[in-house]
Amino acid sequence: MGDEAPKPTLALEYTFGRKAKGHNTPKDIAHFWELGGGTSLLDLTQIPITSENIRTFSLVLVLDLSKPNELWHTMDRLLQVTRKRVDKIVADIGKSNSKAANQIMQNIWKSIPNNHPDRELIDPFPLPLLIIGSKYDIFQDFESEKRKIICKTLRFISHYYGASLLFTNKAESHKSVLRSFVNHLAFGQDKSRLLSTDHNKPLIIPAGSDSLSQIGTPSASDSELRQVNARTPMELWKKTYERVFPPENRNDSKDLKDPAKDPQYAEREVDAMRAVKDQVRDGRGNCRSLILQQMGEGFSEFLLVYQHWACCVTPYKGKL
Repeated sequence: MGDEAPKPTLALEYTFGRKAKGHNTPKDIAHFWELGGGTSLLDLTQIPITSENIRTFSLVLVLDLSKPNELWHTMDRLLQVTRKRVDKIVADIGKSNSKAANQIMQNIWKSIPNNHPDRELIDPFPLPLLIIGSKYDIFQDFESEKRKIICKTLRFISHYYGASLLFTNKAESHKSVLRSFVNHLAFGQDKSRLLSTDHNKPLIIPAGSDSLSQIGTPSASDSELRQVNARTPMELWKKTYERVFPPENRNDSKDLKDPAKDPQYAEREVDAMRAVKDQVRDGRGNCRSLILQQMGEGFSEFLLVYQHWACCVTPYKGKL
């Protein structure tokens, strides 16, 4: 693909990857769902995250470093909605199998060493989580102090949620690191052991390798911190971050112009079928059943359309 700019994901997009472990052995299959549209299409998270795959599900959150004023809002909304979905699934599983539900909740601590000094101070995300800062090539030209604030904030968020943190640029070495992290989530391979916490360089911080003492306090003076009325550490970091990068006024439902209504993409047959499907969806409120129905109608590849900020990875083993 070279340096060709990737096309933006518009809604929920699906693809898969396969990897052979050896000669004449079953191939591992990883299912990749990519969610786009900023925070405007969050209801679609119910499609890929199900009780059937929750035990092998991972989340990759891609944040645009070139838009720091949108960063916290995007991150917070995506993680909140995903966590709510996971909590509901685990609660439903617990009604019939409390042991399985407890095991799922215990697994979230796997990335944090037992002797880590911050174990009592953090709240790991209920899914394995990788946070990626994209567009580092633009971010590296920001003022040094602004880069430092963004880096420290993302380090705190990642550490608090038990996540890995990785900044990416176009260098081949960083592409290799990214591949190793994704292969770790998708196929269980060893991830890169590189560690970089210097805000003047792309961050590479595997889950469980950072600490609150190394991250330090939010980038603000003592007097500024005293003026912040915060009930939790996360709220303190949010308010100090937004003092420097105030969130833009936006309506989530209008974040993304609906491409299905764009005249340049008009197709009579497709639009007619879309209208029928919209009526069924609005009547039943079950997008997933429609998707499964269409998959049974002969689609050799399944594509839903989603965009840029969140990518979910679900691995399982199967023979092709």
